[in-house]
Formats: sequence, C-alpha cells, structure tokens
Amino acid sequence: MTFITDNIVFDIIAILSTIFIGTIALLKWRLTYWNRIGLPSLNPVLLFGDIKDFILERRTLGEQFREFYHAFKSRGHKHGGVYLGPKPFYVPIDPEIVKHIMQTDFSHFMNHGNYYDEKADPLSAHLFSLEDAKWRNMRVKLTPTFTSGKMKMMFQTLANCALGLKDIMNESASNGIPVDIKDVLGRFTTDIIGSVAFGLECNSLKDPYAEFRKYGRKVFEVGIIERIKVILTLTVPFSILRALNFKFTNGEVERFFMKAIRDTVRYRETDNIYRKDFMHLLLQLKNRGTVADDDKITDEDGKIFEKALTMNELSAQAFVFFLAGFETSSTTMTFALYELATNPDVQEKLRQEINAVLEKYDGQLTYDGVLEMTYMEKVLHETLRKYPPLPVLTRKCNKEYTIPNTSIRLEKGTDVGIPVLAIHTDPAYYPNPEKFDPERFSEENKHSRPNFTWLPFGEGPRLCIGLRFGMLQSKVGLATLLKNYKISLSSQTRLPLKLEAKAFITSAEGGIWLDVEKLM
Repeated sequence: MTFITDNIVFDIIAILSTIFIGTIALLKWRLTYWNRIGLPSLNPVLLFGDIKDFILERRTLGEQFREFYHAFKSRGHKHGGVYLGPKPFYVPIDPEIVKHIMQTDFSHFMNHGNYYDEKADPLSAHLFSLEDAKWRNMRVKLTPTFTSGKMKMMFQTLANCALGLKDIMNESASNGIPVDIKDVLGRFTTDIIGSVAFGLECNSLKDPYAEFRKYGRKVFEVGIIERIKVILTLTVPFSILRALNFKFTNGEVERFFMKAIRDTVRYRETDNIYRKDFMHLLLQLKNRGTVADDDKITDEDGKIFEKALTMNELSAQAFVFFLAGFETSSTTMTFALYELATNPDVQEKLRQEINAVLEKYDGQLTYDGVLEMTYMEKVLHETLRKYPPLPVLTRKCNKEYTIPNTSIRLEKGTDVGIPVLAIHTDPAYYPNPEKFDPERFSEENKHSRPNFTWLPFGEGPRLCIGLRFGMLQSKVGLATLLKNYKISLSSQTRLPLKLEAKAFITSAEGGIWLDVEKLM
C-alpha cells in the first residue's frame, strides 16, 4: 500500500522529511517571539536558544544570565528577551522593573514556575514550588514556625552540633592536613538540619558516609540524567510531564526521606515525644492545624481548628527545609571562609568581634550574642552578594501584564529570569565588584543603593521563609571556627577561583581547601 508515490520507502522518507522540516520551521518561528512583540533580544541558536554554553557545561546558568544582562545593559536597554532552548524568558535589567515583578505587581508573578506533582512526585510539592492558593495557604501555615521566638527555641539544639566541628579542625591543625571546608561544613549543616528538622542524630561530622549526608549530597549530584530532567522541565509543558507521571526527585532519595520522615512522625506521635525543633512544629500543623507555644502535638480536646497538613505535605516541607538548610548555608560559609582566608585583616576584625561578644556572655554562644555580631552580618551579606547560592531567580507571569512605562505585554505563562549574580556584580551598584568589602553593608552604604539590588533570599512576599535560620546557623558555624582557629588558603585550592558549571547551587570548581592553625 502506498500513500504518495508507488514506492513505500520514498513515501516514508517524504513524510519524515516533511515532519523534520516542519519542526525546524516551528522552532525557528518560536525563536522570533521577542522580536514579534518588540522586545530586544540576542542571537538565539536553533535547539540551544541563548544558553548553548550552559547546556555544554562551559559556564553556570548565573554566568550565562550575567552575559545576557551586560549585553542588554550595554545597549541601554532596561530589559530584554532570551531563549532557554526554545522557551522564551523575560529578563529585567532595571531594579525598578525587578521591584514591580517581585513586589509591587506580585499578583501577576506569584509563582516560581518550578515543576511539581503532588501525586507522582510528592516531595516536589514543597513551599518553594507550590503555586497560587496552595502556596499562599502553605506560606500562612508555615510562617509562624520561622519567627524569632521559634529560632530562639531551636538555638541550643543548633549550637550543640557545632561541637563536632572542633574535632575535625583540631585534627587538621595538629597534622597539618588541609581541609576541604565545603565537605566539612556540609556535614555540619546536615547534622544541624537532621537534628532540628527530624530530631535525629545524623553523625555526619563523625561519619562522612552517614545516610543523611549520602542522600543529601545525592539530591545535588548533577549527572546526565539530572541535566536532562532540568532541560525537560524548561522546555516541556508541565501538563504533559504530569500526564506522563514525570518524577523530578530521584527515586532512591524519595524512598529514603519518605521513610525517615514517616518513622520520625510515627515515633513521636506514638510516644508523645517533645523536642524543641522544626519537626515538632510540623507535627502541630499536622494534628492541630496550627502552631502553638506549647509541648503538645495535639489539642487537649483532640480538636483540629484549621485544615491540617497531610502526611505528604508534611514530608515535602521537611524535605525542602533539609535541602535548603544544609546546602545553601554550607555554601555561604564556605565562600565566606575563602574570602576571610584571602583577606586576613577582615578575618582578624571579625575574630575580635566574636571574642568581644563571647566575653560578654561568659564565653558561651547564645542566641542574643549571635544577634549582636553585626560585623559578622556584614561579612555574610557581602559573601551572599559575590556568591548568591541561587544566581538566577525565576517567576512565571500568571496573568497578562504590561511592563511599566512600555507597551510590552507579557502573556500569561511567560517565564521570567531575574539575573541575581549579574545585579550583585554590577559596578553601578557595587564599585569594584570583585573586591570583598563588608562595609558595603553599613547602614549608610545600604541606603545609598537602589532597592532590589541585593537578592540572595529573593524579595517581596516570596522572600525566603528560612532566611533567619540560614543566617543563624551560618553565624554559629563561623563563630565556632574563627574563635578557635586561624585559617589561610591551601595550595590545593585552584586559583583563580572558578564556579562549577555543572552545579545547581553556586559552588567552586575543585572545592575550597584551607590550612588551619589552632589558636591558644
């Protein structure tokens, strides 16, 4: 049987050729989207769009967006359009437009635009990815768990984990062996989050192969499968992925964390266990529907006053708290120590502040004392400026929007990429941006810059809910290390420092290695 000619082989070739040519034509047409609506664009390449270097692992996504930023800004544009593969992304350059997107007109850009599927991929349905009313309801429920009062409640549990740091650093100092500080701090923050989020002793500092450390690292491993998943979520409509039961979360990771969370919940509920930690607050939300300042998981009358969290919802929130808490804080501390090692005057000034505060509190690390370490805060803010853990923040337009003072209309569903790293290293806001200068964050200097030019935690209603906790554990880690040790850069650290192109979270290629000297 033939369709076009008398030869079936020719027919198949003709059909396939037509499909191929049609697909190419469609993709080329899609790459004219920004030109068609009158927005400045660059020079997208078929299949790659504007991110060829990122896909081929030549640079990080943050560095790729920094290139976009400078290309548009050098031409005098306040915004522009790029393509991640065939998918259009709107890129705001002017901080005023960023402000409109993240705060003023938030109702148009409420969502991050991340893939999640509550049924097929339950751990993906966490606060960072939830959308619209689901996000708003979850945010309202979780906000009381991150107040300053709750941070103070958890502080001692957190501070106790710092004791294990000394054993590793003492060994390094006494044996003269350089330390891979990102690995050590990753184990430290894993122990903290394991204790505070799950009530478990992870023992990662003592055992680098502990299960929580193993599976925590596995989430951030970026192999070919992970990169394909990222590309699929960037290019394929979520409705199609959900119809195919696509799972972004690694199966082994899901099984481990779901079991760990279920076992912890069952143990605490069965034995009525109370700990001053995040899991206790989640259990209150599960069984009472609200957070209360007491040691009870259920209400005295057994009543639930609001819609409670389901087991899957509780698991997803515990999971993202674990991931965000251990990886971003260890990354921030790692880069802070790199800069302190290469700027010994800053290191000594910070050490003096730490010692002065500790002396005031009888040598004890306390919640109130940590809050008084104002130079420490400047050091961390400057670190987050140079090395934001998430170098690009995403938003999705959820209803048609006209960019202020322009005729450009963004359609519903348009993705937005806010180039955080580029803004943080723009000399217009931070002169000599490669220089590490904590005084950029003095009150006077902060007020001299436009708003929305420092965005490591996001901004507006979707500001990172756990920023207080992240800053707190970073301060505890740095205070513990700098009080007891002088650090310098090891020759094992690759210089000049380059960012790891494969990593999702900002990381140094080859790691950061430090030499450690114990102080008397």
